[in-house]
Amino acid sequence: MDIRAKLDAYARLARIDRPIGTLLLLWPCLMALLLAADGLPDLKVLVIFLIGVFVMRACGCIINDFADRKLDGHVARTQSRPLVSGEVTPKEAIVLFVVLGLFALALVLMLNPLVVQLSVVGILLTIIYPFTKRVTNMPQMFLGVVWSWSIPMAYAAQLGEVPASAWWLFAANWCWTVAYDSMYAMVDRDDDLKVGIKSTAILFGRYDRHLIALFQIAALVCFVIAGWADNRGLVYALGIMTFIGFGLYQQKLINGRERAPCFKAFLNNNWAGMALFIALGVDFYFFA
Repeated sequence: MDIRAKLDAYARLARIDRPIGTLLLLWPCLMALLLAADGLPDLKVLVIFLIGVFVMRACGCIINDFADRKLDGHVARTQSRPLVSGEVTPKEAIVLFVVLGLFALALVLMLNPLVVQLSVVGILLTIIYPFTKRVTNMPQMFLGVVWSWSIPMAYAAQLGEVPASAWWLFAANWCWTVAYDSMYAMVDRDDDLKVGIKSTAILFGRYDRHLIALFQIAALVCFVIAGWADNRGLVYALGIMTFIGFGLYQQKLINGRERAPCFKAFLNNNWAGMALFIALGVDFYFFA
């Protein structure tokens, strides 16, 4: 394999060609920075977190594919992944994970000690997550913690502490992550049942849509409280209404439990998160 093909395989292993995960990590992280900084984050902190979100999402994808390398070949959606096809060896994947992890550590070392401590927890959570699919029917709930860990880190970077109000945003993103990743798990449910991978889509069974709706409502309530705790105004409220609209559309898509519409519902969450972030930013502009 020539160098260009190898680099392309590394890029696909890190999901550079599929930015949806990075975006879903990005919106709540940026919201946390806005809330922690009263609408105007420190430029150095902002740049570090923008790069860090991209790097840590890549790390998460690499370790996930390493853990699932013997199972992905049996799942329709993942059969062409580089570790399954042999384009990347397990050793190469681990080396790439370590290199990116060290780069992420170098980034947080430019911030305060509390952020560094939280980052160590974050990387451990990232490593543990892929293996939860073997032992629990609720890996999406563990992923919600991983996917939300940038929120206390953002507050710590901006303020040097994590105030109680930060945990409302954490809770909102945790519930939202469980909801949209359960939609994602609905895509693979039939294949997962065959190979023994566990998920909330399997656990929820015929109540999947109803329980996803409950998590969406819980996320909505926590987003409202997070905004209320920071005295956000009308524009943020309009963002909340937009978030509700996206949620109703997603429920319509997953109604038939078909693979393509369920995947479309998962992807649609990017627009929901972006709308809420933009609303929060504009709200700070008008009501700061």
